[in-house]
Formats: sequence, C-alpha cells, structure tokens
Amino acid sequence: MTWKRGTRSRRPASAATNRGATVATSRARAGAPGRGDRRAAIVALAAAGTLWGLTVPLSKLGLDWLGAGWLAVARFAIAAPLLAVFARRRLREALTPGIAAAGALGYGGVIVLQNAGIERTSVSHAALIVGAVPVLVAVIAAVAGRASTGPFAWLGSLLALTGVGLVAGGGGAGTSVGGDLLVLLSVTGSAAFIVLQPSLLEGRDAAAVTAVQLGAAAVAALPIAIAFEGAPAAPASGEVVVAVLALALTGTLLAFWLFAWAQARVPAELAGAFVNLEPLVGAITGAVAFHDVVGPAQIVGGAAILAGIALGALPPRERSEGRASASRERAGGPRPRIVGGHGRRRTRWRSAGRGVGSGRSCS
Repeated sequence: MTWKRGTRSRRPASAATNRGATVATSRARAGAPGRGDRRAAIVALAAAGTLWGLTVPLSKLGLDWLGAGWLAVARFAIAAPLLAVFARRRLREALTPGIAAAGALGYGGVIVLQNAGIERTSVSHAALIVGAVPVLVAVIAAVAGRASTGPFAWLGSLLALTGVGLVAGGGGAGTSVGGDLLVLLSVTGSAAFIVLQPSLLEGRDAAAVTAVQLGAAAVAALPIAIAFEGAPAAPASGEVVVAVLALALTGTLLAFWLFAWAQARVPAELAGAFVNLEPLVGAITGAVAFHDVVGPAQIVGGAAILAGIALGALPPRERSEGRASASRERAGGPRPRIVGGHGRRRTRWRSAGRGVGSGRSCS
C-alpha cells in the first residue's frame, strides 16, 4: 500500500454518495413511499372515503328498485368495463386467479352482505358498525404479522370509533339484530381485504387490478341475485336510475380505484383509518338531503373522527428518527468507528467530515 501526497481525499463525497444510494435502494426494495407519494396517497384516501360516504344514502335509494344482489351486480358491472378500458395496456398482468378471487370475495361478497344488512337495519347502526373497520384492520394485520401500527394509530382508531358512535347515536329506527350482523360480517371481510390488497397491488397497476376485481365481483354477485331475488323489476322512476349510476361511477369506480392506488403507497392501517370518513359524510348527506337531525353529539363525533384520522396519518416515528440521524451526519457528528486496518485514521476523517488532515490519500 502506498500513499500519494498532494491529493485531497474524495472519500467523504463518495462515501456519502454510496450511503445515499444504499438508503435509496433499500427504500425502493422495501417499497417505502417518499414524502410526495405519502401526501398524494392521503389525499386519495380522503377522496375515496368521502365518495364512500355517499354510498349508503345512494344505496338506500337504489334498493327501492333493485335487491341487494342486483344492486351489487349493477354497480360492479357498470364500473368494471369502464375502468378496464382505461387500464387496458396493463390489464394482462392483473389477470390472475388470486386477484380475481380477492375481488369476488372482498368486493362482491362484502357489498352483497352490506346491502342486505342496510335493507334490514338503520343507516345509523350501519355507520356505527362500519366505524369498526380501522380497529379490525389493525387487529388482522397484527395477527397476520403485517402490523406497523404505533400507539398514535391505535389511539386514532379508538378515537374515531368513539366519534362514529356519537355520529350514529342520533337515530335507530328500523334496526334489527340480523341486519347488524350482516353489516358486521361485511366490514370484517372488508378489513381482511384491506390487509391483503397491498400484496396483490405490488408491481401492478392499481386501475388494472381494481378493474379485474370489480369484474370478478360482478360475476360472483350475479348467481346470488338470480337465486335469491329473481329477475329485477323495471325502475319506478328516473331518480333511482340516477342513484344507481352515481353509485357505480363515483362510489365504486372512482372510490375503489383511488383507494387501491393509495394502498400501494401506505400501510394498511393508515388506509383503513380513512374508511371512517364514510359514516361522517353519510351523516352530513343525511342532514342536507334527507333533513336528518344533527345535534351537538354529532358535531363532537365528527370532530373526533377527523382527529382520529389525523392521528393515524402521522408519519412513523422511525422515519423522523432517520431524518434526525441524517442531519447529525451532515453536521459532522461522530460516526461508528471501523475496526481494523487504518481504523483510527478513518475515525478521525469521519468525525471531521473532511479529507485526511495531512492531505494524503490511500491507494
């Protein structure tokens, strides 16, 4: 080994570059989203949750024309082909048995159960049960070994669930235990699907995956509708037709697509937290469109839901610690000593954050 004089060491720059490349590569391999992706995903989740808030009143109107099974078939059969046309170039890689089966059960089975439950219980009770989705997502993710839930996320889920209870506490007419159980089964299936979906989306286009899943959901719901409801009747008015179209285009195509796109970029627990926007928006829609009474409890409950979602959306603690560590390194703080070879010389170089003091480099 020889030493060259008069040459300034460039190891600090190359070492920093290598460290940055290593971190970037590790994040890319782990599928960790950047700040921009996370913010965009949160906006998409908020939009999806808001659109889903319109599905309960729209479903109530649609059920005046179609049964629970046919309503599910209609919304999926309208949405799937339109989304498939948009994602046609990336559709082939999403055509797998696993994705189709997940859509048949996670969308088709869940929505049929939800519609059947809404027919037999009140919107208030349905909204309260839907509020359990984030907690169920966190529990299922923990059981499956995929949990990344911190204390703030748990606190946010419980706070939002309390808020849903306050929002839903304003009414209860037309409820039944059977209807509540059907809605509970549907939200349990939905929570399991939210945990499973990120693994299906990995390396695939969200629109293509959603289109395949919605198509499979329509196929799965069709025999249920035929067997239990027979042929659908003609619509009694244009209002119910408009409600079903709005349900298919906004509450199904756009909402499920946005949610799937965001799920590929954030943890399942964070995605599940935004489901609680559904009962909040549903209550607001009921007050505006159906003149439901809104009291102080509902206002406090809405604030609790938003606060719970905000807690769940806080960045992970590890990410903040990583940024603090990187700042210390850039400021020239002490770094781990390398044992062996010229360990002392390297330690002094790293502490100073500059080239070797004597102006020599090793080659």
